[in-house]
Amino acid sequence: MVNLVAKLHLNDFSQTRWQIFAGPIVIIMILSMMILPLPPFALDLFFTFNIVLSIMILLVAMFTQRTLDFAAFPTVLLFSTLLRLALNVASARVILLHGHRGEAAAGQVIDAFGHFLVGGNFAIGIVVFAILVIINFMVITKGAGRIAEVGARFVLDGMPGKQMAIDADLNAGLIGEEEAKQRRAEVTQEADFYGSMDGARKFVRGDAIAGLLIMAINLIGGLLVGVLQHGMDLGRAGETYTLLTIGDGLVAQIPALVISTAAGVIVTRVATHQDVGEQMVSQLFNNPRVMMLSAAVIGLLGLVPGMPNVVFLLFTLLLLGMAWLLRHHDVAREGATAGTAGDNPAQENRQNDEASWDDVQTEDTLGLEVGYRLIPMVDSAQGAELLNRIRGIRKKFAREMVYLPPVVHIRDNLEIPPTHYRILLHGVEIGCGDTYPERWLAINPGSASDTLPGDPCQEPAFGLPSVWIDQVLCDEAKTLGYTVVDASTVVATHFNQLLMQHAEDLFGRQETQQLLEHLGREIPKLTEDLIPDVLSLTTLHKVLQNLLAEQISIRDMRSVVECLAEHAPQQNDVDMLTGLVRHKLARAITQSWFPGTGDIQVIGLEVAFEQALIQAVQNGGALEPGMADRLLAQADRALQRQLALGAPAVLLVNPVLRAMLARFLRRTLPQLTVLASSEIADNRPVRFNTMIGAPLD
Repeated sequence: MVNLVAKLHLNDFSQTRWQIFAGPIVIIMILSMMILPLPPFALDLFFTFNIVLSIMILLVAMFTQRTLDFAAFPTVLLFSTLLRLALNVASARVILLHGHRGEAAAGQVIDAFGHFLVGGNFAIGIVVFAILVIINFMVITKGAGRIAEVGARFVLDGMPGKQMAIDADLNAGLIGEEEAKQRRAEVTQEADFYGSMDGARKFVRGDAIAGLLIMAINLIGGLLVGVLQHGMDLGRAGETYTLLTIGDGLVAQIPALVISTAAGVIVTRVATHQDVGEQMVSQLFNNPRVMMLSAAVIGLLGLVPGMPNVVFLLFTLLLLGMAWLLRHHDVAREGATAGTAGDNPAQENRQNDEASWDDVQTEDTLGLEVGYRLIPMVDSAQGAELLNRIRGIRKKFAREMVYLPPVVHIRDNLEIPPTHYRILLHGVEIGCGDTYPERWLAINPGSASDTLPGDPCQEPAFGLPSVWIDQVLCDEAKTLGYTVVDASTVVATHFNQLLMQHAEDLFGRQETQQLLEHLGREIPKLTEDLIPDVLSLTTLHKVLQNLLAEQISIRDMRSVVECLAEHAPQQNDVDMLTGLVRHKLARAITQSWFPGTGDIQVIGLEVAFEQALIQAVQNGGALEPGMADRLLAQADRALQRQLALGAPAVLLVNPVLRAMLARFLRRTLPQLTVLASSEIADNRPVRFNTMIGAPLD
């Protein structure tokens, strides 16, 4: 085993070492070609390698599904350009030194490109070379450069909005911390990539200009060397050196054209789960009506006298055949997915049977109903983005709340508006909203600098001012400071917020039993001694439910069970046991509401008012109307001040008052949390920002 591990480490080290030395080796090779004279055979090897490298770069660009899958492209573009220029220098040296010997003096590759591709006619070669340079320089390079420039601008402008969207998904529980870090890194890499591409296009542009200059220099220099140094006549020297120069130019410009095309593919592609070839085929040849109309047009042209009738009619038949195949494929797919209850005789027979318990349907614990326009968001055959997000929310909820939430039953409802959705708990609606799958929601977090055209609304989860916009306005919205999310994210965020808000209602006896069984595998002795001998399952369920009702995490179940095992033999009141458990979880509660090590800023009660409240609780009577009105009015003002200061909305009271005040304030001020002084860690100083209890004016 040790030997195997050692071999694996040795292989990894060898591979890493090879990759480390790849860059310096290429640079040394390029510099050597520029300085040292190369024999014709070495030129053949390097020119062939350059052609192979350009083809590989184009194929990698074609098969990548995301731009960042080929993030090394700007660097590869630089190295390939330097390699091509180094070959131009080396070939120019060989042509000028040995060109008088004949067309094969610079190697077989240059000779083949100078004779085979242009038929040995140097005039045709000059024209072909000029056309290639114009295509490369004026069309592909210029267009790809402009796209890279605009892409870099939009990516950089959209970075703040993308970062805010990642933070929004993280806060909503749609993604975890690791995924958020990965997405932030991808945003940064994307900006770096487009910035590098914006600069790398200058290499391609300069390479095209250098190709023209090198060709002119080789022609003039070849004529001078051939006539003046080697005594060749002007016609023979012109033909010999021109063919060599044309061959050299073509063998360099064709790989340059291929790599420029790869650059265009990289910057023009749209990131999907398909590569470029799949995108083009699936989107160009997926509509039979397009094929039929194209066949009709080309067929009419084929019937015109004087036109190439055979070729046009051949393409007409080809397009009609493709249209028939596509139509046949669509019909077969629809037939495979279609089907009704009436087509199944066994089901029809069951409909005539007597009623049974199989016909009884109980309400689902959690349900989601969507209008018919939202069906693609929950249909597995159409991507089901919302389903994937809900699965992620359930996993996050299980990690944070330490119990598994019920399965969400999703169904379409034709009785609600097409873009409407409803979230149900035990069959009762707890939230609803409207969302538009083809549009995006721009949420104003309070820092947006301008308004957007669209349909104003309120974000359903937190009530923030928002506007539904078209996709073309997304980049502009991000630049203005909006957080832009898609329709499935809107529903998922709303669902996550309601799930956390109703954690108490979702935690039933069944969840308690499952949690106890899970805990029994970790601390079996403690749980066996506690349930049911000391504490009933019902009491445990009520205690945990009370904690969840006030957003107290029950992740530290070991401390909860130890506290109940200690106090349950002497105390069976659920509220008292809940208070003891909360005291046991004081550090966790403190850290949850007041992270860090600084002062704890809270709302407090005036001493006289607090004593009056304690006396009312101990006497078992209700609060006097005047005292209740004063408490509500001043608690509301204290809450607003606390929020304005950016401090947690927490009221710190005597332990005797905590349960009563929590129940009293929960209905009117649900965002205000009531904590007992015993639930605050002893090592943290407390500072009261506002005191409640002064007489009303």
